[in-house]
Amino acid sequence: MTSDAVHSSPARQAADPVVVAALAIAVVAAATLAGAWFFQLVLDIRPCPLCLEQRYAYYLAAPLSLLIAFAAARGASRPVLLAGFAVLLLAALANAWLGGYHAGVEWQFWQGPTDCSGPVADLGSAGTLLQRLDTEKVVRCDEVQWRFLGLSLAGYNVLISLAMALMAVWGIVAAKRA
Repeated sequence: MTSDAVHSSPARQAADPVVVAALAIAVVAAATLAGAWFFQLVLDIRPCPLCLEQRYAYYLAAPLSLLIAFAAARGASRPVLLAGFAVLLLAALANAWLGGYHAGVEWQFWQGPTDCSGPVADLGSAGTLLQRLDTEKVVRCDEVQWRFLGLSLAGYNVLISLAMALMAVWGIVAAKRA
């Protein structure tokens, strides 16, 4: 068996740290989105606008990390892999910041966006107010709907995003060594 055959074998590709790092990010992103949808659809814990924004990084990370894993398994160039992991790292760090901001809003450390926290400004007339209350459910960004071990979902988002950032760094280091 030639050395090329050994390097392209499925066992070699599965053990490739670049592929493993990318697949780990994909699994974490998909599991986080599944958890968010479970909380929303099964437990009826509705997301506020900041919660929805925090999902964007996972919507980016899941397919991008699968693309990176596929590209790494097919022998993509180092700059391509590094660029992909750099995008994942930036998205995870930005999402950790957004989750920290949201957690700070929940703990009343600072004011949140006016569209989902603070006083309600324009209620309209009494007739339209009653109609709107029947049709709309306002979810506030500054009220925690669920906590576990003292952390809200925004707090857990910070931890998950930081873990994904570490996985992206692992992928960058592995890609540089490849």
